[in-house]
Formats: sequence, C-alpha cells, structure tokens
Amino acid sequence: QVQLVESGGGLVQAGGSLRLSCAASGNIFRINDMGWHRQAPGNQRELVATITSGGSTNYADSVKGRFTISRDNAKNTVYLQMNSLKPEDTAVYYCNANVQRRAAPWISADYWGQGTQVTVSS
Repeated sequence: QVQLVESGGGLVQAGGSLRLSCAASGNIFRINDMGWHRQAPGNQRELVATITSGGSTNYADSVKGRFTISRDNAKNTVYLQMNSLKPEDTAVYYCNANVQRRAAPWISADYWGQGTQVTVSS
C-alpha cells in the first residue's frame, strides 16, 4: 500500500506564512503528479496547486503569487509554501499523489493524505 502523511498545519495570523509537507511511503515504483487540495467547512474540495514529476506547476488563481509548490523526488515529498495568508485560506489541506506501485507498475492510482488544518485569523 501507499501512505501519504501531511504535516505543518496550524494557526497563523493574516499575512503570516506556513509550510506544509507531505511524505509518501510504501510500495512505490514511481510518483507522477503530486498536489494539494483544500476544503473549507460547507465548501467542496478545491484544487490549490499541482506539480509534475518534472517540476511543472499549476496554481489556483486564488493562490497565485502567494503559494509555491515544490517536491523532492528523492524523498517522495511534496511541499506547499504559503505566504501572505488570508482568512479565506482557512481550510483542511490534503495532499495527493498519482502513484505506480512496485507490485503493479503498469497501473497508476491516486492516493490522499489524511489532511492538515490551516487556520488564518484576522
């Protein structure tokens, strides 16, 4: 199996910064795209940012210029640097990864972390 474990969430004042990390472990042959999504109470889960194995990135308009996604392929880890945080960024943040497992490398599947809470106070 594959596990994704997030860390780095917490409470921060508006204008502050946080860095989220997500480490993948388990029966991994290759990790393709990785990303971050978020879900605020009463809202649907939304895409925040994605990054390919080659380092190409994509961001939601609401976070462009404030958030930066990066990854360390040697550590199977994806990061989300969040600057200039706003109260509307408050949500549970989930990482996800598209993974090919060693047991069946011809198949790719999406895996999700358990989520980490980010709260931005005004």
